[in-house]
Amino acid sequence: MREFLLTIAFASAICYLVTPYIKTLALKAGAFIHVRSRDTHTKVTPRWGGIGMWVSMSITFLVVSHLPLVAKSFGREATGIFLAGTFIMILGALDDLYDLDSITKFAGQAVAGGILLLHGVQILWLPINGIYILPPSIGQILTILFVMVVINAINFVDGLDGLATGIVAICAMSFFGFAYLLAVVNGLNRAGAPSLITAVIIGICIGFLPHNYHPARIFMGDSGAMFLGLLLSAAAITLTGQIDVNAITNESSSKVLLPLLLPFTVLAIPLLDLVLAVIRRLRAGRSPFAADKEHLHHKLLSMGNSHRRTSVILYLWTAMFAFPTVVAAFAPIWVALIVGLTILLSSLVLIRKSLVSRNVTANTTTK
Repeated sequence: MREFLLTIAFASAICYLVTPYIKTLALKAGAFIHVRSRDTHTKVTPRWGGIGMWVSMSITFLVVSHLPLVAKSFGREATGIFLAGTFIMILGALDDLYDLDSITKFAGQAVAGGILLLHGVQILWLPINGIYILPPSIGQILTILFVMVVINAINFVDGLDGLATGIVAICAMSFFGFAYLLAVVNGLNRAGAPSLITAVIIGICIGFLPHNYHPARIFMGDSGAMFLGLLLSAAAITLTGQIDVNAITNESSSKVLLPLLLPFTVLAIPLLDLVLAVIRRLRAGRSPFAADKEHLHHKLLSMGNSHRRTSVILYLWTAMFAFPTVVAAFAPIWVALIVGLTILLSSLVLIRKSLVSRNVTANTTTK
């Protein structure tokens, strides 16, 4: 555990130190975003935060590969994730600079998924009537689709200062906690691609958040959103590979199947926002990729929440789905329920404070 904590700390420090230089580079290259009608920021802000994240990951990999335990995490899967992450970061950086069309970005995301497949990162089975081992071709298609969905889900929630960064950090913490505890409980090797990648993601997000929290001095841009989405999806896929399929098949308890929900519960908020946006736009007769101001964070802002409070509420909602799932996999279900309810109540308290404050302000204005 100490080596993984060191990995998190190192990635965090590198990302924090590198990001200001990336900000200067982005401004010189013209990779910045003007204020648009749907935006919540009020001044021109540089993008390319994803480049700093990639630099942080690369340097961290070089350093921690010399640690005795973490070094065992490097293999074919980790190599594939690094290469796919590099490709998707470059694609995102070009999009931040030139505003690539949707088809080009989707094609690039599919290519990144293909790079993962070439290095053994693939969905092998699904929990259907027990365990259903997927034919290789079906597994490959589902892997690419899953990667693309997660990438775009993260991209969709990247509409508020620090929002996507915090949500991804919480997701990565859940993945890391589950992967590490799974190894401990089952006596498996605690070093693996899921633990390594999620530790790096956590560090990257912690280091980037001070620069990205409201008021943001730099955005992660598509270079960052697609990069983090790729890493998260790859971590989720490799995580399922650590689960003993035979043990699940022979165990009738639903508790054993619970960990399989982890990739969906930790990404519940980004995926929900993605689905609602697509449905909303299609019903309005618009393209599902047309931008609007009706995302979850826009609705919370309209209720009188500040930028920071809105981010914290969505952090709590993400944790409300993610943390209880991890707890339920290793502790009694009632403990997981208490964790989830506690987080939910905390978010409701924040929302209530915003509503009360808005009503007081409205009454004062009326008088």
